[in-house]
Amino acid sequence: MTATSDLTLDNARLADGQLVSIEISRGRIVAMRSAGDPVQRGQELDLSGQLVLPGLTDGHVHLDKTLLALPWRPHRSAPSIRSRIDDEKAHRRANPASLVERGAEKLLETALRLGTTSLRTHVDIDEVSKLDTLKEVLELRARWADRVQIQIVAFPQSGVVTCPVAAEYLEEALRMGADFIGGLDPVGIDGDQKGHLDVIFGLAERYGRGLDIHLHDGGETGLAEIEDIVARTRAAGLEGRTTISHAFALADAAPARLEATAQALREAKVSILSSIPGGDRCPPIPKLRELGVDVFFGSDNIRDCWNPSSVIGMIDRMMLATYRFGLRRDEDIAALLDHATTIPARVAGLGDGEIKVGARADLIAFEALHLPQVVVERQIPSMVIANGAIVHG
Repeated sequence: MTATSDLTLDNARLADGQLVSIEISRGRIVAMRSAGDPVQRGQELDLSGQLVLPGLTDGHVHLDKTLLALPWRPHRSAPSIRSRIDDEKAHRRANPASLVERGAEKLLETALRLGTTSLRTHVDIDEVSKLDTLKEVLELRARWADRVQIQIVAFPQSGVVTCPVAAEYLEEALRMGADFIGGLDPVGIDGDQKGHLDVIFGLAERYGRGLDIHLHDGGETGLAEIEDIVARTRAAGLEGRTTISHAFALADAAPARLEATAQALREAKVSILSSIPGGDRCPPIPKLRELGVDVFFGSDNIRDCWNPSSVIGMIDRMMLATYRFGLRRDEDIAALLDHATTIPARVAGLGDGEIKVGARADLIAFEALHLPQVVVERQIPSMVIANGAIVHG
């Protein structure tokens, strides 16, 4: 697929309500004018006031885990993170299908149709997957580069202390092209907070990469891990390059502790990734936003050994946030867009995050007047443009 060389979107309604003409050339937005301006490029599409938003970002997905293309797999709830990891390993050993056979491309196709034009995927690195799955994901990224921007996290699913070969594999993963080094529950999985963080921060510093650390550990253990991650981020000069995914412990913090932790996260520019999970483990996102912490949204597990859910679109993810936090005012619902656009663009380098001259032409249109309508109606885009090319609509 190649980008449309010349395209004008006329009468496009931006999120602030203004009607504009958007000119696209060679995959980029090259001009924005008042709607109806006679200057145009090549093919012209009159959007008749449809709402146009920047392409959305899914900040946390597992392309290597999904079973979306396979027959329904009965799901059972394993009692712990470790038991879920073991169950998944057993499934992989018994069913050595390729990424495409399992559904990675089906997931990408669906996500793009729903408006996701950039994402960050975690890829398991352990004694079962070794570096084989990473090779597949790197190939997948290359095939999809003209449609979806993909970042890759080398993810030590089985730990780095309890899985001694992981550190060596992680280092090679960074050499192969992984963008970030991952981590997972230093205490809950490895039972060694210092040992786990020493390894992953050491690799991040040595190779000049950022980190994205899964943190399911709750209560005081999880809060202490967050404090350690923040301190190490500042000591290593990795401000703005560290993300804590899930951060369930923030849901357990008393108000004063939450404010102190939020201040530390804000000052170290450590971002939080949330899939807005059910149950009682979701960080208080509106409060974190109020306290100045950068939070962006992701899907996490999609129809895999961990989760039977297939909530893929980020508009649906915003709807989950409105429900979870009781958001009813238009301005509060509209503000959720930041968590899938401007924030991941700023803190993760995912997408441009806004519609502006010079940005990559990743745009989505909706039959709506404003974003709250899109979210509460869980609308599917009427048109998706990726890298300047119309891929849907």
